[in-house]
Amino acid sequence: MLSEVIANILTTQTIIAIIGAAIFGMFMGAIPGLTATMATALLVPVTFFLDPVPAIATMITAVAVAIFAGDIPGCLLRMPGTPASAAYTDEAYQMALKGDAKKALGIGLLSSSFGGLFATAVLVFVAPSLAEFAVRFSSAEYFWLVVLGLSCAAGIGASDPLKGLAMLMLGLAVSMVGMNNNAGIPRFTFGEMALLDGVSLIPMMVGMFGISEILRYATNSKRDFGDPIRSTGSAIRTSAAIIARYPVQLLRGSALGTVVGALPGAGADIAAWMSMGISKSRSKTPAKFGSGHPEGLVEAGAANNSSLASAWIPALVFGIPGDSITAIVIGVLYMKNLNPGPELFTTNAPQLYSLFAIFVIANLIMIPVGWAAIHGGSYITRIPRRIIMPCILLFCILGSYSINNSTFDIAIMLFFGVLAYFLEEAGFPIAPAILGVVLGPMLENYFVTTMTSSGGDIFAFVSRPLAAVIALILVSVWSIPLIWRLRQKGSASITRS
Repeated sequence: MLSEVIANILTTQTIIAIIGAAIFGMFMGAIPGLTATMATALLVPVTFFLDPVPAIATMITAVAVAIFAGDIPGCLLRMPGTPASAAYTDEAYQMALKGDAKKALGIGLLSSSFGGLFATAVLVFVAPSLAEFAVRFSSAEYFWLVVLGLSCAAGIGASDPLKGLAMLMLGLAVSMVGMNNNAGIPRFTFGEMALLDGVSLIPMMVGMFGISEILRYATNSKRDFGDPIRSTGSAIRTSAAIIARYPVQLLRGSALGTVVGALPGAGADIAAWMSMGISKSRSKTPAKFGSGHPEGLVEAGAANNSSLASAWIPALVFGIPGDSITAIVIGVLYMKNLNPGPELFTTNAPQLYSLFAIFVIANLIMIPVGWAAIHGGSYITRIPRRIIMPCILLFCILGSYSINNSTFDIAIMLFFGVLAYFLEEAGFPIAPAILGVVLGPMLENYFVTTMTSSGGDIFAFVSRPLAAVIALILVSVWSIPLIWRLRQKGSASITRS
């Protein structure tokens, strides 16, 4: 078995496929608007001409690298390359403003690599058991999971939790626009045909992060970076030393990302947002979040990539896609006669374990490729802002237009960019709004599905033991901080008296 696995990997075609996919994934992830899902879709025609192992290797490597690469424009330009990167864009950007761009990206790189390796180990040893657990989830469990994600992330970047909640509600309201609902009825389109498909996430995200930053520079041209290149060759060791200070966060993010990724339909987006929210709520120094604190980067970065590997668990064991990426990959697996299912572990064991080995290689090769991209990309911050801001505006326009080849998406980008600028000036965080748009359709779908299947019985949401447990966890997430604040106020009043 081992000799066959090594023979499958150490072929010229596989090695070239891995290296080429790593470079391609870095490019796709680093350009706002070009997502990891798009990278996977673009690689499908290439797989027609490759053997099964190198064909799947291109997708595994490209996606793993692309998800990390989305951190680079988020940190340097405040334009997240992927929706999952938006969870910690503000934190990384604040570190870049202090001159720690390479440190922030180094933390993301090493955390992502560790998270991917952690989930790969789980994939190898407990894939069938974890997949069996994942398929037990009904719409009720998914509903509570989405609500838990919303609850954990509502306070990200907000000094006032009510403002974070208000922005979350704004995002949920935007997610209701269009016909993407169970009834298929147009909502809040105001007669605009282009809104029938809803508000595109990427143009909205690019506008709220990128355009708002351009407007902020226009009104305060003195705002600039520190020296982001002040750390030299020891920067990767510095990043590793910072990560070593947060072992609990690293493991917690990797574990959470693995569990969330194994749930069909959840994916890296919700894993990153949940990890960032949990990191802040469990931190001993939550006040530092939003000012360039590395703790959240460690946890969310690990969750980001660990969810990618674990999304293959239901895909390989049951043929159920864990996210949009594995949905594409399942088609390629069938095309290469690697039919997903329990029999895959016996009939095609050498090819299967070759894929597991490629997961390890992809997360290791990410480090040198990513570090080269960080070293080159961090010099962007030395370019005068009066030059780089028009370039950012150009990338914003191209990235928004490329999603649907629609000028209407450019208008969406500009509208939400202006809106985000004024909201941030008033102290409202924009990250919860993005989360609301990502999770809003899922929340509505699972709610309606549960109510329909139960005949309108509201107790269906807690009738199953697993759903009841998640609901109790959710209640604790809501109540424990409230009880803690009340106790602090009570202690303060006793002290004053």
